[in-house]
Amino acid sequence: MSTRKTGEVILDIQNISLRFGGVKALTDISFNVKEHEIRSIIGPNGAGKSSMLNCINGVYTPSEGSITFRGKTFSHMNSRQVAEMGVARTFQNLALFKGMSVIDNIMSGRNLKIKSNILLQALRIGPAEREETRHREFVEKIIDFLEIQAFRKTPVGQLPYGLQKRVDLGRALAMEPQVLLLDEPMAGMNLEEKQDMSRFIIDVNEEFGTTIVLIEHDMGVVMDISDRVVVLDYGKKIGDGPPHEVRDNEEVIRAYLGAGH
Repeated sequence: MSTRKTGEVILDIQNISLRFGGVKALTDISFNVKEHEIRSIIGPNGAGKSSMLNCINGVYTPSEGSITFRGKTFSHMNSRQVAEMGVARTFQNLALFKGMSVIDNIMSGRNLKIKSNILLQALRIGPAEREETRHREFVEKIIDFLEIQAFRKTPVGQLPYGLQKRVDLGRALAMEPQVLLLDEPMAGMNLEEKQDMSRFIIDVNEEFGTTIVLIEHDMGVVMDISDRVVVLDYGKKIGDGPPHEVRDNEEVIRAYLGAGH
């Protein structure tokens, strides 16, 4: 169980509902995220976990409810606006540029930080060249942090799946987010890759001070690294609290194991 010190509420989700036509994907969900914590969202397949992340980072607009980030409340916000506020996201299905190198993929995460106009960037002259140098130095630090120096010029499509997941994490870190949303960062990984990714998530949280919201199916990982866990089932919240409380929650046990257990 975590002993890290968390701060005030940085992200407050209030009464979020989401409908697609007549289908309710989320129903009246409320929870908050404190600064510097690792906050996990768990639940069986189809519980609404990714839909919840999509509401937080502006991919979906909730049918009802509001989201408050650092005191600013919004119900309609697009993904770029959310990113500019300091929220980054990785995806369950990798959305990397497979033909581009590792360093160029991670550099793409710096787009919101680039101030030079497109012409100066293309010509790489004067301030634009100096700015690009600064951004590349920052990206190189991320590459060192994620221990992928040997692959920095390798096309991402040639890397093993576990390393591609690290590159995806690196691209999100390049945005210097205050809140990092991780959508199943360990899906499809073997045990060793999961251990590595768990270590990187903890290090991002502790060394960068980044607040993390994590969706993950591996309950061992969730219970080991989370400060608090919120549980969804069929789009409704059925549990919320520290890992040990959630683990012993009868409704959560039924959702995962069935009423017979």
